[in-house]
Amino acid sequence: MSNLQNKIDFVVLVKVENANPNGDPLNGNRPRTTYSGNGEISDVCIKRKIRNRLQDMGENLFVQSSERSDDGYTSLSERASKTITSYKDNDDYAKQACEKWIDVRSFGQVFAFKSSDKKESVSVGVRGPVSVHQAISCSPVDINSMQITKSVNSEPTKDGKKTSDTMGTKHYVDFGLYKIKGSINVQQAEKTGFSEGDAEKIKEALRTLFINDSSAARPDGSMEVVKIYWWKHNNKIGQYSAAKVHDSVKVTLKEDVAVPSSVDDYVITVEELTDLAPEVIEGI
Repeated sequence: MSNLQNKIDFVVLVKVENANPNGDPLNGNRPRTTYSGNGEISDVCIKRKIRNRLQDMGENLFVQSSERSDDGYTSLSERASKTITSYKDNDDYAKQACEKWIDVRSFGQVFAFKSSDKKESVSVGVRGPVSVHQAISCSPVDINSMQITKSVNSEPTKDGKKTSDTMGTKHYVDFGLYKIKGSINVQQAEKTGFSEGDAEKIKEALRTLFINDSSAARPDGSMEVVKIYWWKHNNKIGQYSAAKVHDSVKVTLKEDVAVPSSVDDYVITVEELTDLAPEVIEGI
């Protein structure tokens, strides 16, 4: 597979409707928001979804969810120590890890585990070429809360009677249009072996980001990729800064709309950059 030769920047617009895109465990699992009230999805959450899609596409992953483990290993240290058992030095270890796992050569990884013979520790850092920002909604979001009751008899009682109902709360965003920004750095790609083919796989993972991602908090169809803007520069360092490329996608509310309830309430435009036009990809 050919090495990556051109800097890549991308923007992904994601629609959220009656769903919790990323709950905050320190705030009752309410959808994350900024101080200004805009919705937020952490970069860790986004990369987890990308990893899941790559795994669905048949790629080898180092960081796997425990419920999605496809190699039988139950921890990262076990996967690291039992997969790479022979290496000359840290550079050789990093090289083997990048060749084996697409998420390592994409996002990087810190390996700090015991070796398979338990005689020495592994301490290797890999810096990946793919960087992803946290997603921020284009407007402040309204968060609703719903009280729910679990009426199932979860535990047996001594007298054989039904246990008390369990109360809970479900939080969700009414509507939000979120903007994900990211880049792929050629210099780091050369170090990890990240290829043109890997970039295409990342693009496809973004296009299909919410396939097989449904849950009680995110019902099927409640989160959708609207559009992907994918810029491929004509050199390694980029014709423009990543910030200028990302900011060229303008998302503004229509004049007669106070509170958006659909993507149609926004005007989405792309500022023209000389000699750099994006590939525009519709979500699935």
